[in-house]
Amino acid sequence: MTERAATTQDRKTPQEDTRALPGDSGFQPEEVFEESSRSGDRVGARQAGGAAPSRRREAGQLDTLDRYLRGAVSRQTGGVSYWAALQAWEDWAYHMAGSPLRQARLAMETAITGWSLATQAMLPPPLRAAYPAFTAERGDHRFESPAWKRAPYDLFAQTHLAREALWKTATEPLAGVRAHHMRRVCFMGLQMLRAASPSNLAMTNPDVLDTIRASGGQCLLRGAQLYLDDLQTLARDGNLAGRVTHEIGKDIAATPGKVIYRNRLIELIQYSPQTDEVEAEPILIVPAWIMKYYILDLSRHNSLIRYLVEQGFTVFCISWRNPDSNDRDLTLEDYRRDGVMAALDTVCEAVPGEKIHAVGYCLGGTILSVAAAAMGRDEDERLATMSLLAAQTDFTEAGELMMFTDESQIAALEDLMTVQGYLDAAQMSRAFYYLRANDLVWSRMVERYLKGVDREISDFDAWFTDPTRMPARMHSQYLRWLFEENRLVQGYFEAGGRPVTLKDITMPVFALGAEKDHIAPWRSVHKIGLFAGAETDFILSGGGHNSAVVSPPAKRGAYYRQKTIGDCDDYIGPDAWVDDAPRLPGSWWPAWRDWLRERSSGERAGARMPDASRVICEAPGRYVHQR
Repeated sequence: MTERAATTQDRKTPQEDTRALPGDSGFQPEEVFEESSRSGDRVGARQAGGAAPSRRREAGQLDTLDRYLRGAVSRQTGGVSYWAALQAWEDWAYHMAGSPLRQARLAMETAITGWSLATQAMLPPPLRAAYPAFTAERGDHRFESPAWKRAPYDLFAQTHLAREALWKTATEPLAGVRAHHMRRVCFMGLQMLRAASPSNLAMTNPDVLDTIRASGGQCLLRGAQLYLDDLQTLARDGNLAGRVTHEIGKDIAATPGKVIYRNRLIELIQYSPQTDEVEAEPILIVPAWIMKYYILDLSRHNSLIRYLVEQGFTVFCISWRNPDSNDRDLTLEDYRRDGVMAALDTVCEAVPGEKIHAVGYCLGGTILSVAAAAMGRDEDERLATMSLLAAQTDFTEAGELMMFTDESQIAALEDLMTVQGYLDAAQMSRAFYYLRANDLVWSRMVERYLKGVDREISDFDAWFTDPTRMPARMHSQYLRWLFEENRLVQGYFEAGGRPVTLKDITMPVFALGAEKDHIAPWRSVHKIGLFAGAETDFILSGGGHNSAVVSPPAKRGAYYRQKTIGDCDDYIGPDAWVDDAPRLPGSWWPAWRDWLRERSSGERAGARMPDASRVICEAPGRYVHQR
């Protein structure tokens, strides 16, 4: 079936409208030059007559050429700005050199640490194990094994933890050093220390040595073969997706449904009902486009989408297209208009006369918030509620990714994207691996290459090896407008050519934060209650950015906290909120389901099958398979 045409005047394809938004970050260098020339070179233009426009064009061309040349260099560095890192080190070193008392304190801490380690070494191993001088942080699993309590490995672990503690002391806030630089220096130093951890070396890791003895050295041979296999996979596929055994549409992203709408940016999936009756109000899910949508539809037991369908909801979900170099001019406005709004229009056509529960995950929640604010501004009342899952609207505390967000680093990425037309998935996912190197890099390398364990790839791992690209202009706007300038909460983020403000969001809001989220810290997610003009309920779930969201009822050890945080007039701050919100065992999914039902009409309708006249293909569609 051919793709259905857009039915509203506002719905254009990204190809039809690629003009820059008002207040564009200036991704195109010639546009930046023209804008600065209009405001600052008027005297020269009057004096030189027609020469000034000519000079501006020439300078713009040279700037474009420079950007392509810098982009070629940035391509070799993977989009990393070494100058940004060097600036951070220089800032720290200069101010540390001028702080003799801080140096003296650090020297004293080093001496005390050395004495503590020496004293520890003189104790018998049982006492050392019972009274360690240094302990790992919560969530650090490197030295949890009982084997690390044996001598001399316990001292190896203690010495390493002591080094990390000293480095954190050396990078505590210091007058004159930008907080951004200090965090970056601390992070880079810790990465180097963690790479040299005794847990990563065969001769200093007791678990590895035990495995070598038990296998007669065969584990090292297996590990070497796995290493060679991975090198071949990388050479053939460019990533380790070739190891994945989960099949999209069969093992993951397998909830039955139909694609009922497609444009150049999205496919919209309507899932087949699994109950005789359904809630009158449908659900529209807006996932992040930084990865594939099926983090919300993993294997059967881990699928949030399947859970909602089984609970009697009519569920629609966006599947974003994986952009390429031809999509370099896609904007955030395109993602709002041709993504969220196009999907919303289609759902309204498929389920006429009913309000919609809109759900946004991660970046999808951010763009959904923009769309909801614009709808409130325009008195569009089609949304019943809005749910934000690990999604930020205020980027003041935007997590550890802020370490990679400064002018030099953004410019390096823009140079790279000028050459490519997009930010490559591998270049983007590298930052996420760095943030959790202990869990995502080193521990897995030890298990696979030193212990020779070919661990079965989980549905999470399969999803994580299937990232997407980011269009050049859109990603530049995202970094500058949201991360760097925080426009959305300041009231000068534009949608449809006019500013939007979050206080125009007046429908009930549900927000989910993740306790260990490095991408969207829960205190940042919590702030939607400070800015939205609606009553906001907040749930804090145990786990990280993804694991906290994928929390089915059968998940062992799951817990959450739930309590209203008010609205912009009676907002309860995160610290006061967490002190008063009781910790509850189990998954937050049933609590959210009940919240949705309480804010629905209570009416039921017959099971809604996708209209045959709208069906384009079977779920999960075509876009999810793009690499």
